[in-house]
Amino acid sequence: MATVAFHTLGCKVNHYETEAIWQLFKKEGYEKTDFEKSADVYVINTCTVTNTGDKKSRQVIRRAVRKNPDAVICVTGCYAQTSPAEIMDIPGVDIVVGTQDRAKMIGYIEEFQKERQPINGVGNIMKTRVYEELDVPAFTDRTRASLKIQEGCNNFCTFCIIPWARGLLRSRKPEDVLAQAKQLVSAGYKEIVLTGIHTGGYGEDMKDYSLPDLLLDLEKVEGLKRLRISSIEASQITDEVIDVIGRSKKIVNHLHIPLQSGSNTVLKRMRRKYTTEFYAQRLEKLKKALPGLAVTSDVIVGFPGETEEEFLETYKFIAEHKFSELHVFPYSKRTGTPAARMTDQVEDEVKHNRVRRLIELSDQLAKEYASRYEGVTLDVIPEEKGSENGLLSGYTSNYMRVQFPGTEDLIGKIVKVNINKAGYPYNEGRFERIADENEDVIMA
Repeated sequence: MATVAFHTLGCKVNHYETEAIWQLFKKEGYEKTDFEKSADVYVINTCTVTNTGDKKSRQVIRRAVRKNPDAVICVTGCYAQTSPAEIMDIPGVDIVVGTQDRAKMIGYIEEFQKERQPINGVGNIMKTRVYEELDVPAFTDRTRASLKIQEGCNNFCTFCIIPWARGLLRSRKPEDVLAQAKQLVSAGYKEIVLTGIHTGGYGEDMKDYSLPDLLLDLEKVEGLKRLRISSIEASQITDEVIDVIGRSKKIVNHLHIPLQSGSNTVLKRMRRKYTTEFYAQRLEKLKKALPGLAVTSDVIVGFPGETEEEFLETYKFIAEHKFSELHVFPYSKRTGTPAARMTDQVEDEVKHNRVRRLIELSDQLAKEYASRYEGVTLDVIPEEKGSENGLLSGYTSNYMRVQFPGTEDLIGKIVKVNINKAGYPYNEGRFERIADENEDVIMA
C-alpha cells in the first residue's frame, strides 16, 4: 500500500485543507504515515504570510527530499501559489499545486509516476470566482472542528500578500456548509469553528444570503452545542450580526476582531477600512448585547513610520477597551507588498521593545478578565491531558484556558468546571460533572 506524509505550515485554513487533501488520498487507498518517516509521497502545505514563512517552507521541502529521494514531493498552499517557479527550482520537487485545484493532485502524481517530468499545476488565482469544495468529515484532532466557509479576500491591506495567494473573496454554498456541519456533529463534535481567509466576509459575493443568514441556519443544527467565528473584521459586525449573536444559544461569547493598530494614521497607511472611533463604537454595541463578551485581537507593532505617539495611541486604545487577549506581531517586511517598499521602516530594537510592552499589557488584561470568573462554574470542552502534570485542559466558551484534574474519557465532552484560581495563560479548575445533553450551554 502506498504511503503519504503531510506537513502543514501556517494558519488554521491550511490545517483544514491538509485534512481535506488527506481525504482525497484516503479514497485512493493511501495509508498516512509520519512526516519524519520514509513515505512514497510527501505533501507540504506551505505558508507565505511573511518572508520567514517562505523560508520555513523551503526548509521543510528540502527535509522531505532528504528523507526519501525516490518519493514524489508535492508542494501546495500559499507559497506554492505566489512563487511556483521558486519552488520548482528546489532540486527534488516534482509537483506544485497552488491554493486551487487540490483535487487534481492525485492525478498529477499518477502522471508524474508515468512521465517522470515535474508538473507545475498553478493557475491564475485572480481569475477564480468559485469556491473550491473540499470536504472534511472528521479531524485527526478530536475536539474542535473547523468548518471552512469562504476563501480569498478583497481588502489589499498594504502589509498583506494574502489576496495574491488566495484570490478574491468567494463564499461556500450554504447547503454545503450546513451539510458539513451536520456531518461533523454526527462525528461527535460539540464545537464548530467557522474559518476562512476573511471569514466575516461570508456572503458578500452573494445576492440574497449573508453571514447572519448562515448563523441562523447553523443555529438549527441539532446536537451542535458551540459555534465560534474564528475571526471577523469590525466592518463586518453589522447590527444584524450583533442581533443574531445576542439571541443565539450556540454562538459563543468570544469574538476575535483584528485591530492591527489603535492609531488612525497608522490604520490609514495600512489601508484598513475603519477608524478607531468606528471600531470602538462596534465594541460598545457588542458588549451591550453580550455582557461578559471576550474580545481577542491581532496587533502589528512597528509598522513603517510608526512613531512613539502612534504606538501609545494603540496602547491606550487597548487598555481602555480591555481586550481579553492579544496576538502581538512585530511588523515584518513581506516582499511584494506596498508596506515593504515604504522608506521609514522601524528599527528592530524599537519594534521588540513595543512588542514586549504590549504583551505585558495583554497578560495583565487577560488576568483581569479571567478574575471575573473566579468561583464561577463554566462549561469546558477538555482537549488534551498534559503529559507532565496529568491535568486535562480545554477552553470555556469565552476562550479561557482551564486546567483541571480529570480522566481521559472526558476529552471532547462538555463538562462543568468550577474556576477556583483564575490566571493566565491557565485558569485552575475543579471538575463538577458532565453536562446533560439537553442542558443549555453556559455562556460565561
